[in-house]
Amino acid sequence: MSSPNNLKILVLGAGVVGVTSAWYLAQAGHRVTVIDRQPGAGLETSFANGGQISVSHAEPWANPHVFSRLRQWLGRDDAPLLWRWRADPAQWAWGLRFLGQCLPEATRRNIAAITALALYSRRQLGLLRDELGLQYEQLQRGILHIYTDGEAFAAAAAAVRLMQSLGVDRRTVDADACVGIEPALADVRPLLVGGDYTEADESGDAHRFTAALAARAALAGVEFRYGLSIVKLAAAGRRLAGVVVQKAGEHSGSEVLTADAYVVALGSYSPLLLKPIGVRIPVYPAKGYSVTLPLAPDAPAPVVSLTDDERKLVFSRLGSRLRVAGTAEFNGYNLDLNEVRCQAVLQRVRQLFPRLDPAGTPQFWCGLRPATPSNRPLIGRARYPNLWLNTGHGTLGWTLACGSAAALADLIDGRQPEAAFPFLGC
Repeated sequence: MSSPNNLKILVLGAGVVGVTSAWYLAQAGHRVTVIDRQPGAGLETSFANGGQISVSHAEPWANPHVFSRLRQWLGRDDAPLLWRWRADPAQWAWGLRFLGQCLPEATRRNIAAITALALYSRRQLGLLRDELGLQYEQLQRGILHIYTDGEAFAAAAAAVRLMQSLGVDRRTVDADACVGIEPALADVRPLLVGGDYTEADESGDAHRFTAALAARAALAGVEFRYGLSIVKLAAAGRRLAGVVVQKAGEHSGSEVLTADAYVVALGSYSPLLLKPIGVRIPVYPAKGYSVTLPLAPDAPAPVVSLTDDERKLVFSRLGSRLRVAGTAEFNGYNLDLNEVRCQAVLQRVRQLFPRLDPAGTPQFWCGLRPATPSNRPLIGRARYPNLWLNTGHGTLGWTLACGSAAALADLIDGRQPEAAFPFLGC
């Protein structure tokens, strides 16, 4: 085996988590190869997500307020959270664990852990952007949570206070202040009951970030092997012996790739690959939707990134486009676009921005977020000493990517990561 500071490492997955992992591992002196079935980086769940770096979004879906909302959403195709019952033991087991994470103490514990990692990750992203001069239509204008429901606004106050105590600059603002922060909300001022604003949060195009970082990683010596589907992981005794791959779309001519260490960063597909070698992880796909609207130069669209608490949607300005994304549909690995849910997103855009007239055809998209019941990602060593996980980031994949990757590099090199987070194997 190579020395601890010069390992040959295979990273499985070229989404934002896999690419950042590859970057930090290469910077630590390791020889890194990234495998992905797509022809390029960031072409699945990282492709058209909400575009937020949102430390302020550290409150998990699993919280004490979810029970009343689930009753309201039950059976509605346009509900922010849609659970489609399947004959799938993994789905049922995940759902039961999710309910257990809705207890107040579990929620506080999860917020604290996610916030610590998110603050660290946002700092790492800033350092990386400055070092490399990355451009990805980024805006550093903060994130404004808006509320149109008084009860939801009141309930958010506890989360705001907790996050403030953890070092997040999230502050409660009234409806007039919301319009002052984002003037594009002026038309719907009567609908707003208030908001909270985190000035240090950011927005941008996650796909462009991932592609740009992958290009820089390749220049730094990382090898990217695209168009390779992973057939299985091969275990030998107490170690992982290799990864069986074949060209995407083909069913013969497999190849075995070997390394000193392996990093699974395959998002929602991670549990499918890990289960046959006896590694079970509580990750289940939560399908999220987005619509990307082309904008005219003078379009009355928001510039500050917004989070709409009532509909669980985020709005991010990406140059001459507006990205609106969110909701969660638990329907296995189904990637079909649900027209009702697509139109519900568009309808909310019209409600909040009635004078906004897109300059072209809206582009709809969906992707599978790798959700854990607690919303905490799984980062660290698995049951095999040379197998590492960096997956389960849910709605916060880009927010947590740089911090997760930097921490993983520390763990592989035997160092304690800076973030106060429950890393696996620690």
